[in-house]
Amino acid sequence: MGASPPDLPGTHTTENPIDRALTLLLADEVEAALRWCAAAVERDPSNPGAVVITCRLLELLGRTEAALEGFELAVRIAIDAGNLPLAVAAVGDLRKMGVDVGDHLDAVAGAFGQGSPRLQEADSPPPPLPHLEGFQPLSSFLTGPALTSKATQILHAATQGYAEASGSELPLVAPLPLFSALPREALRDLIAAFEMITVPAGRAVVTEGEEGAEAYIVARGELAVSRRPPGDEEAEPITLARLSSGALFGEMALLSRAPRAASVLTSRPSILLVAKRDALEAVAARRPIVGIELAAHCRRRMVANLARTSAVLVAVPAQERATLVERFETRIFEKGDKLVNAGEDAQGLHLVASGEVAVVVDEGGESMVLATLGAGDTVGEVALVLRRKANADVTAVTPTVTLFLPRDEFMSLIVDHPAILHGLYMTAVRRDDETAEALESIPAAVGDDYVLL
Repeated sequence: MGASPPDLPGTHTTENPIDRALTLLLADEVEAALRWCAAAVERDPSNPGAVVITCRLLELLGRTEAALEGFELAVRIAIDAGNLPLAVAAVGDLRKMGVDVGDHLDAVAGAFGQGSPRLQEADSPPPPLPHLEGFQPLSSFLTGPALTSKATQILHAATQGYAEASGSELPLVAPLPLFSALPREALRDLIAAFEMITVPAGRAVVTEGEEGAEAYIVARGELAVSRRPPGDEEAEPITLARLSSGALFGEMALLSRAPRAASVLTSRPSILLVAKRDALEAVAARRPIVGIELAAHCRRRMVANLARTSAVLVAVPAQERATLVERFETRIFEKGDKLVNAGEDAQGLHLVASGEVAVVVDEGGESMVLATLGAGDTVGEVALVLRRKANADVTAVTPTVTLFLPRDEFMSLIVDHPAILHGLYMTAVRRDDETAEALESIPAAVGDDYVLL
């Protein structure tokens, strides 16, 4: 994305100055970026995003001491603003500069970890975007040492102002899903596993169908989650959600190598935290509670995602789905693993959360694929609802994650929610009829690739 012409003195704008600064930074227009971002700090010294980017720019321009002072401030004001990801991003910048960040990680974990006295009971809404009418960047006549000196003065004034305004009582912060469920030491190790990246607008961070091994947290910016309609590769993607500061995405890749279920693109220039599966697995090995809470978080997210498409979950009132989560087990299957074995009694019901499975029958010694199923589909309902042995194998075509409801739990569930049984019964009868018709008509696709040998 090309940089804009130099800003003239007295230029007014309604554009978000931090977005503008990030765009210029990514285009290597460092001085132009600094004019925008330093002016944003001067206007609002409590804006951690503006402070972080200003410090980054000063470091690039050789003002290391000023950058260090500013990053220290950014950690504190990001914590006070309840923005754990941006605080961690500032810590990451300090770490890259060779600073021992142990105390900073302690401060972040101490503020947001389980049992912190700074946590308030109710979530607070995110602060509104600043009113930017008439915003002016620093004068384009400021260049070189004059520009960096001015930006340094602005940062120093912000640091002094913070110190003078700080009272004995620290501001309360809202608890965060997953993170505030962890004890302080476990949270410290978890956030230390993330690294910071900056991404321009319009960039695909996650691509549907690709294998992934990273989880992301939005520190600053906005991203759109989209998915193509099933069976129509040419159709325009459908936007499912928009992610803003604090959102965690891509975490399903931590459970398995299942293909990404959706694409995630930046709508605005964004600062993200990223952690690879290996790093998080190492944390979970040291701190088992991290693995437990990550799995529980992923299970809640799977239920929330499937609630829009699954006949099982649609029939459950929204306010009761949180309780329903506890009944499910997360099951992970590699390519070729069987979810259901033909001729066996039903073990329970699978809801496919990600990946793809094939329904395969043996006809005259030849394996035939009757259907392929993906996210939102149910597996095992024919044998479970019609109370008979399975008439086909169901095999993972790709690495697959399901939510599994054991048979006894299923029977208890339908007592509480009889509408679920009606929906699954109709699905089971339809699929049973389709299977019978397929076996009586032309041969289906040969399924050798799906059979576990």
